[in-house]
Amino acid sequence: MSEPGSFPPTAPPPRRVEPGLYLVATPIGNLRDMTLRALDVLAAADLVLAEDTRVTAKLLTAYGLKAKLERCDDHASGRAAEQAIERLRNGEVVALVSDAGTPLVSDPGFVVARAVIAEGLPVHPIPGPSSLLAALCIAGLPADRVLFAGFLPPKTAGRTAALEGLKGQRQTLVFFESGPRLRDSLTDMAAVLGPRPAAVARELTKLYEECVRGSLNELAVDPRLDAPKGEIVVVIGPGEAEEATQADADAALTDALTRLSTGEAASEVARALGLNRKTLYRRALELQGK
Repeated sequence: MSEPGSFPPTAPPPRRVEPGLYLVATPIGNLRDMTLRALDVLAAADLVLAEDTRVTAKLLTAYGLKAKLERCDDHASGRAAEQAIERLRNGEVVALVSDAGTPLVSDPGFVVARAVIAEGLPVHPIPGPSSLLAALCIAGLPADRVLFAGFLPPKTAGRTAALEGLKGQRQTLVFFESGPRLRDSLTDMAAVLGPRPAAVARELTKLYEECVRGSLNELAVDPRLDAPKGEIVVVIGPGEAEEATQADADAALTDALTRLSTGEAASEVARALGLNRKTLYRRALELQGK
């Protein structure tokens, strides 16, 4: 087993890299964002599984590292999983990286990690750069409750259907998107979700990093977002909660009364729908014919 190299002498000393699968986050644009622990693992790896071996080879070269590289993209993830399991059973260190950012987030490495976990073999995260988190940091939108939805379907019909399914969510929504599709996606987002506050972040950590903020209606016609270059993250603020109707309250009370006492049912529905408990308690009695 290889020992990790010694990086800046003032940094905490590296620990021995034990056998296992390491999910290594890599820079999303700025090579200075590579963590010391990621370098330790890559230096010690007996095998590095990469989404694109050419991209990862350049990354390793930038840090003076060499490693055996094998492809792990959508077409090779099954074979990569077999290789990883074989290596791990032999007590070796396997690192898995994506082209940029944190592996497994909209990434074929998921197949490998799931297979290794199913075999009861060790899997370790090596946290670091993430375009999702970077975009959330600068979007200026609530980040306490977040739903990451990856890439939307490429065509308007599928995209609209997917957005309709997310319309009722009361969290900040995060999507990945490509430059050529961005304009159409923003137009569909505005049509389905309305004028919610949003932000479009691109080229994060790079020289021409940009974050355009505004309502979805404004962003959908902003000339700066007409097929821009680079990796793109769209962050959309949560929608306004719709006021519950009497029918909503009755349905919720009817369900709750099958499991709870009258008072408990009224309390549960009051919390869920934001309605007055006393009013709900009286209505619950009416529904029970009391």
